[in-house]
Amino acid sequence: MKKKFDLDTILDTLLSVLPSGQKPVALHEPLFQGNEWNYVKESLDSGWVSSAGKYVDRFEKYLSEYTGAKHVIAVVNGTAALYTCLLLAGVTRDDEVFVPALTFVATANAVSYCGAVPHFADCEERTLGLDPFKLAAYLEEISELRPDGCFNKKSGRRIRAVIPMHTFGQPVDIDPLLEVCRRFRLVLVEDAAESLGSFYKGYHTGSRSEFSALSFNGNKIITTGGGGAILTNNASLAASAKHLTTQAKLPHPWSFHHDRVGYNYRMPDINAALGCAQLEQLPDFLEKKRSLALRYQKAFAEIEGVKIFREADFARSNYWLNVLLLDEKYSSNRDTLLELTNGLGIKTRPAWTLIPKLPMYQSCPQMDLSVAESLERRLINLPSSAFL
Repeated sequence: MKKKFDLDTILDTLLSVLPSGQKPVALHEPLFQGNEWNYVKESLDSGWVSSAGKYVDRFEKYLSEYTGAKHVIAVVNGTAALYTCLLLAGVTRDDEVFVPALTFVATANAVSYCGAVPHFADCEERTLGLDPFKLAAYLEEISELRPDGCFNKKSGRRIRAVIPMHTFGQPVDIDPLLEVCRRFRLVLVEDAAESLGSFYKGYHTGSRSEFSALSFNGNKIITTGGGGAILTNNASLAASAKHLTTQAKLPHPWSFHHDRVGYNYRMPDINAALGCAQLEQLPDFLEKKRSLALRYQKAFAEIEGVKIFREADFARSNYWLNVLLLDEKYSSNRDTLLELTNGLGIKTRPAWTLIPKLPMYQSCPQMDLSVAESLERRLINLPSSAFL
């Protein structure tokens, strides 16, 4: 028989999973226990600490081998990676791009950098990510296909792309989304920032769409300090991505000639050196994080009205951040739980404020967001560092 919903019971259960005597407990911290010092020192000793050093190429090679993506371009952060993907996908001023309402603000910001308009889509509780079936029904209602693309009948703007985001490392249901994009002639650009080490039907997230973006920020499953990467299986697009992220400079031994507006987005070698050492430890990080997730799942299974989010049957998640979901009838307790846990030095947090609620995005188009709104009310992220 399950224990009744009670805040003290939830706190005791959380404390039973976490190491005793360790305070504060961060939400997610990096773990440096491999070759980080050696590789970073080698980069420093070489003098090639910018993007011309050898570790950038090595990092890209390791990522390609691990993810199965044929081409990888390492860049300064995940937002720069996503913005570059959108530029190469042909997103231009006044286009509309579907973005999940439940995501980090960078997903929508990358659309805005293009001068395009985020169009907010609902999520599904099965994955925490964009709902492909609800999106298909919505597109059937509001869009029309013309010879030059898919257009919003209400706004008159072209709908160019869809950006699913693998929320907290949980893979989105990609196959039906690919079908939606084929049907409505849209480009799928995956925001895989949080999902290195996550797999969908045996394929690494981001490896099946035309473009995807990874992040290696300090709080991600591996870190380069600041960094990101573009994944693609298209050699021509990969060459364009590398050209665009290196100031669009044409190759020449000494002459500086640029053929378009480019960006200084390449990852520095010193960051890539850190990333190479971290990638060597990724299998161990994933094993530790799965073990922590299973401990959370087992502990909270005995309490009424709460659950720890589990990967979908088609997915293998990296469990970047563990998720405690309250039943709707207990959602009013979320903020009290956040106050109590943080007061004890346990750094829990809520989901992001839904992007269409932010002042700069309140006027953007949106579909019914009832599931995302419910998740926002009920969701708490729990400490998820690999060493826990």
